[in-house]
Amino acid sequence: MENEDVNWAACPECKGQGKKSRGLSKKMKLRYQNELNLFEKSNSEGKPPIRPKAHQHSCSNCLGSGLVRVANRLVADAGTFPHVAIIGGGIGGVALAVACLHRNIPFTLFERDQNFEARSQGYGLTLQQASKAIEGFGIFSLQDGVVSTRHVVHTMEGKIIGEWGIRKWIQSDAEKYEKRTNIHIARQLLRLQLLKQLGGSKFVQWGHQLVDFKESENQGLELTFQTKNGMKKTKADLVVGADGIRSSVRRQLIGDEATPLRYLDCIVILGICPLEALKDIDDSLLDSATVFQTANGNERIYIMPYTADSVMWQLSFPMPEEEAKALSVLGTKALKEEACRRIQWHKPIPQILEATQESEISGYPVYDRELLTSEMLQKGNSVTLIGDAAHPMSPFKGQGANQALLDALLLARAISLGCRSSSEWKKIGLREKVLNEFEVEMLARSAIKVKDSAAAAEFLHSDIVLYESDEPRGRCLKKKDK
Repeated sequence: MENEDVNWAACPECKGQGKKSRGLSKKMKLRYQNELNLFEKSNSEGKPPIRPKAHQHSCSNCLGSGLVRVANRLVADAGTFPHVAIIGGGIGGVALAVACLHRNIPFTLFERDQNFEARSQGYGLTLQQASKAIEGFGIFSLQDGVVSTRHVVHTMEGKIIGEWGIRKWIQSDAEKYEKRTNIHIARQLLRLQLLKQLGGSKFVQWGHQLVDFKESENQGLELTFQTKNGMKKTKADLVVGADGIRSSVRRQLIGDEATPLRYLDCIVILGICPLEALKDIDDSLLDSATVFQTANGNERIYIMPYTADSVMWQLSFPMPEEEAKALSVLGTKALKEEACRRIQWHKPIPQILEATQESEISGYPVYDRELLTSEMLQKGNSVTLIGDAAHPMSPFKGQGANQALLDALLLARAISLGCRSSSEWKKIGLREKVLNEFEVEMLARSAIKVKDSAAAAEFLHSDIVLYESDEPRGRCLKKKDK
């Protein structure tokens, strides 16, 4: 299904969840009832049995997206749902706004940038789990998205030590297995497509830097923003921090001391190179469908399709934190010189680095944070976090945007189901009605991604990366752990 200028609403059959319950089998019901009877006979000693969850299947009415077409743009139902203040207009924040729009949930999206163009083009990202979930935002084909069908790993001399993907395993019928590929897209292009679903940039409150928020037990929250016209105050029922690794919402909610930034002992230098700058180079690695990486046990470069006519490269290597900070501050010229000095490897890598314009280069030290616990987030009765604000991670597993999209969809669905009656959620509170269950699921899902991404920051810059096998780097470590 191609993207069209249509309006979407939550599917009435599955209530926007994309899945429907099959119900509990007689065997499961009987087992649970027996366990409950034994628990009651023991005078309720020990832990009570947990009611089993029914198996779910994809909703046939919406084909699993949770959305159906409607004639007109939905009007927010302020009489039923809480008003959501979304702090941060990156991918996670815009995605949450779109998901709220589709469910009649009133929201306001605040972004500190003055406009969409204020942010640089940014680097590319790879949609993995979220390549299916993106349909839950009304996006059924990613314009400008590039599908990779081959992944190759080299030594710095150019020897292949690993290869996988459709073209290796299923050469005869690659199109049939497109669902098993990754989709690569520029971060800003995905953000733009989400904004289109929202109705455009006019639905974003640009130039709003959050200063603080205050919770009151019965009157929601009061937020204060710094704008170009001075301080501005507004109210909301729920605040969602989608404002990145240095989240101001997170800082006010739990403080930086509880989970400070954790340096992962390496720096990343990124660049975007148009293929036309390499037109004299004929190399199968530059076919716009191949991802390749090269490493020597210290430095590692990863190159992927950025658009149909450009590639993005990511060079990373260990460096003391203060040196990494100093190098990033020196600017793009110094970053490019450092990259070219370190990487005199097989073709076409030196040529790609040399052809990359300084204006298309950036670099930064790599950080994450210790995992949050549910108890930490419970400090806010009507405040929560999603994306990098909740679970920042290194870029080496390509999971940041994926997890932010999944968080946004999960939270919007939780609000939609948990707040069908305004009197009920106002009486019980959003934390009990929505946030506790949402956060448990979000933190459990993202925890393994944070851990794997931190582990990758270490093993991708060690001899493990040179392990010869036709599989992603680091998988051998999981085999040994088993």
